[in-house]
Amino acid sequence: MTESVKSDKKYATAVILSGIFGVLGIHHFYCGRVLHGFFDLTLAIVGIILIQFGDVTLTLIGAGLILIDVIHTVVVTFMLLVGSYRDGKGKLITYPGQKI
Repeated sequence: MTESVKSDKKYATAVILSGIFGVLGIHHFYCGRVLHGFFDLTLAIVGIILIQFGDVTLTLIGAGLILIDVIHTVVVTFMLLVGSYRDGKGKLITYPGQKI
């Protein structure tokens, strides 16, 4: 493979954003996956709003949405760490020294 399959997005920036703001989807916006970012952000906001209502059922649904978002964030962060995550253009965000 050539340099054309490597993303111009910085590995460290993507990993840090995913680790700190992962549930909010900020790393997806940085990586050029805007729709994915809006989906993550919506999951987090709706989950928090549902928890605030105080009703047991809504609280459980909200907690479930946030749990789904957390699990998704862990998977994406892992994919970033091992160099298998792609940006919005389909290019790999590679870790330093990664052979492709």
